[in-house]
Amino acid sequence: MEFQAGDRVMLKVSHWKGIIRFRKRRKLSPRFLGPFTMLKRVGLQAYQLEFPPEMIGIHNIVDESNHCVEEPDTILDRKSKKLRDKEVTMVKVQYKQHRGANVTWEAEEDMKRIYPHLFL
Repeated sequence: MEFQAGDRVMLKVSHWKGIIRFRKRRKLSPRFLGPFTMLKRVGLQAYQLEFPPEMIGIHNIVDESNHCVEEPDTILDRKSKKLRDKEVTMVKVQYKQHRGANVTWEAEEDMKRIYPHLFL
């Protein structure tokens, strides 16, 4: 399926942990966001979208995999979680477009691998 500039499109949200977080509400999260106006085509399957101001921290180019990645801003806290055979360190992450109580706990190992600049 191809789109033209000016078309209004819905963006499918990936529910994979660590990939994206949009307006999470308790156990239910949205499957689609939008509609957004497509500004231009920038590749074979890449499009530039017009996002509202509350999505300012999200890159407005949607790539071939149709993922739009939210960038973490800071690490707020750290704690250890004891599992059966090992201990896992968790970090409290504040994302760029979210302020206040909308933060998440992520595995420190995963965050260091994906976003090493946060741990300098």
